[in-house]
Amino acid sequence: MVLAYSGGLDTSVILKLLQERLKAEVITVTVDVGQQDDFAEIEEKALKFGAVKHYTVDAKKEFVEEYVFPAIKANALYGGEYPLATALARPLMAKKLVDIAKKEGADTIAHGCTGKGNDQVRFDISIKSLYPEANVAAPVREWGLDRAWEIDYARKHGIPVKEGIYSVDENLWGRSVEGGILEDPSTPPPEEIYAWTVSPEKVSQPEDIVIDFVKGIPVALDGEKVDAVKLIEELNFLAGRHGVGRIDHIEDRAVGIKSREIYEAPAAITLIRAHRDLEKFVLTKWVLEFKRLVEEKWAWLIYHGLWFEPLKAGLDAFIDHVEASVDGSVKVRLYKGHAMVVGRESPHALYEHELATFEASDYDQSMAVGYINLFGLQSILASRRALGGR
Repeated sequence: MVLAYSGGLDTSVILKLLQERLKAEVITVTVDVGQQDDFAEIEEKALKFGAVKHYTVDAKKEFVEEYVFPAIKANALYGGEYPLATALARPLMAKKLVDIAKKEGADTIAHGCTGKGNDQVRFDISIKSLYPEANVAAPVREWGLDRAWEIDYARKHGIPVKEGIYSVDENLWGRSVEGGILEDPSTPPPEEIYAWTVSPEKVSQPEDIVIDFVKGIPVALDGEKVDAVKLIEELNFLAGRHGVGRIDHIEDRAVGIKSREIYEAPAAITLIRAHRDLEKFVLTKWVLEFKRLVEEKWAWLIYHGLWFEPLKAGLDAFIDHVEASVDGSVKVRLYKGHAMVVGRESPHALYEHELATFEASDYDQSMAVGYINLFGLQSILASRRALGGR
């Protein structure tokens, strides 16, 4: 069996249980998508507690270029707020698990998801899409495990247990925090839960940055071309020190539960706001109007684990087509939790000074009268009928 292994309580307990209950030979896999973990320690722990082999896969570059960048082009925000950090990482992790399972001849892929969360949907669908011959095992869900039982089991078997109130998941695109007092949606999040962002109230001075885009993809920061991973890391730091990217909202999970979710996503919020502004500068209003529908569906698909759904490929084709002209620079002011666009330039801008200016120009204002009459014709007639007129 291949087990998606984080080194945390769930997957460490599962590693032992798979050996104990199923007599399985377990290969553990940890996929590095930018989480701040000690991967050598995770490998050591996996082998110590019975893994026959361990893989650590560095997938940060692939994650940014093939998953995060498409999300930027799609301005992907599930529920209008969540930039899909965890959701984007799961299909990539599933792909790596499948690759290793095929390489090692494993007939089962296991993960530590519960029956209440979204990740079970994402892992199960992705694995079954890519490797239909394999079985998918979710011991927490299938054996009805709970945290108290797992902690007791771990202590009996000498598995280290980290005491903590909160459940944290992170990658380059964002950080999520759940549990404890956060489960009361009426209680403000305590400052202690945040790791990437400072409190906006503590920010004293604004900071302007410039982000360059080519075909909708960020390529440079303040005029300097930056490696994809480095760009995200740098923006997480810059925007985070201004308190940008804190998200507290009620979310509709794939399994039907409403949950209170806390996220930190400084780079994601900054880049999506900058990218969306640049689109408004260069795309026609009809493209923008239709693209908002596409964006909403794109985010919905990814959130619900449908990365490999054919509809997503069709939406990607549309997005890539319209992004061909999304080139330019966007100036963003970071200050007290906000990422405000304060300037933009593009060689493809549809903004024309001669048309927009209040000063004298060649624009024939009389053309507006005929347009208004035709544009409002049916509405004017309907209103007259409603009032009993002609």
